[in-house]
Amino acid sequence: MFQYQTHTLRPLTTAHLAQTMTLLSLTVDELRQQIDAELSANPALELVDERRCPMCHRVLPKGGNCPVCSTPQNDQSLEPIVYISPRDEFYATGDTYQDDYPEDQFSSQVENLAEYVLRQVIPELESEDHKLAAFICSHFDDDGLLTITPLEVMRYFHVPLDRVNAVHNVIRRADPIGVGSCSTQDALLIQLDVLSETGMVPVLARKIVEAGITSMSRQHYSDLARQMGVTVAKIAEAMRFISDNLNPFPARTHWGDSQQVNPNRGEVYHRPDIIISYLNNDPEKALVVEIIIPIGGYLRVNPLYRQAIKQTEGETQEGLRSDLDRAGLFVKCLQQRNHTIRRMMQKLVMIQRSFIQYGEKSLIPFTRAQMSQDLEVHESTVSRAVTNKTVQLPNGRIVPLSMFFDRSLNVRTVLREIIAREARPLSDSELVEMLSREGYRVARRTVAKYRAMEGILPAHLRHPEPGYNH
Repeated sequence: MFQYQTHTLRPLTTAHLAQTMTLLSLTVDELRQQIDAELSANPALELVDERRCPMCHRVLPKGGNCPVCSTPQNDQSLEPIVYISPRDEFYATGDTYQDDYPEDQFSSQVENLAEYVLRQVIPELESEDHKLAAFICSHFDDDGLLTITPLEVMRYFHVPLDRVNAVHNVIRRADPIGVGSCSTQDALLIQLDVLSETGMVPVLARKIVEAGITSMSRQHYSDLARQMGVTVAKIAEAMRFISDNLNPFPARTHWGDSQQVNPNRGEVYHRPDIIISYLNNDPEKALVVEIIIPIGGYLRVNPLYRQAIKQTEGETQEGLRSDLDRAGLFVKCLQQRNHTIRRMMQKLVMIQRSFIQYGEKSLIPFTRAQMSQDLEVHESTVSRAVTNKTVQLPNGRIVPLSMFFDRSLNVRTVLREIIAREARPLSDSELVEMLSREGYRVARRTVAKYRAMEGILPAHLRHPEPGYNH
């Protein structure tokens, strides 16, 4: 999405930023491997065999959490307690990492964007158009845009252009909206079309998109205001709508909700990166959030190295100084990673407490873009912090962290429930009406898309008898 917020965090050096972003994207198991690699390669980096709190650096009780960072200041407050936790079960004594689980126990096949989109659109197309759809989906670039034109598809298959365009339009309305568009402007326009089916879209938003991406990206508010004969304030309002709701690069948004844990699909995830529980096991109390760091000691720069630098000179001193700088940078970047994830989880758990307690129907739609604005960081920072991370909920279920940002999950959950108790197969139009009664306003096309995402067949293919399986 378009991001215009001003960054107020302390500027980072290029090396610091690059390494922090790398560490931020790692899972707890990958982080352990990275720490091991740094310890092996750099003698200036030292792991002290002493359990300390990664936040306040107090010595921790054996097998326990930090008595300060993991304890609420007020027993009556519902503000979540978020802290970095050196969980014992994520490492063995010493530096050797142990994994008692067979590798393939947690393996889960992940589909790519083309497969994900194709699975959604197949139920909406005639069988003779399936090859067209597969061909189009196989020509997405990394941003989710089309690398060929509908005219080229027409020539390849020797079919009418109208038929190609019809299939193309179905694809562009799949999740993520705008995928397969021929340009960024085309992607934004189709997103506006879909949004207009269920809500109010500012007229200026469409005019701004049609005016061209260049004016938008450079924030030429005054030029746009003069061009359209409106105030700069009106332009700014429309731009905020565009920033919050549209993305010119569909594949850069979260897609592939099917990769999330679904009770009907049985994906299994390995040990969590984050553990959420109730304070004193009481659902009426605050939520406790442990962000796992997989080391059983205190990571620091070796103090002997600082002394050695003073006693050497020339190339030897330069080599020692290089090791020292690299070790210091790694420790700082690791601290920055933990700080960023902690801030994000503090905000996220407050917003999604109902989801954590009551399940998917209670999920509040919240985007990575909104989180980036709240934290005053770039959206890519939030995306890296979320990517591939898993969370263990208080009920013991392990889910992807990305589920907390799934804007359609609550609607899809209600849709599944409606279909599960239907006395006869309901059409998509009927499902739209029933969702509306439940307080969810969606278009028929959206219902069809959500059905496909959940692997539910159209009404005419669902078994008409009660008690059937989907």
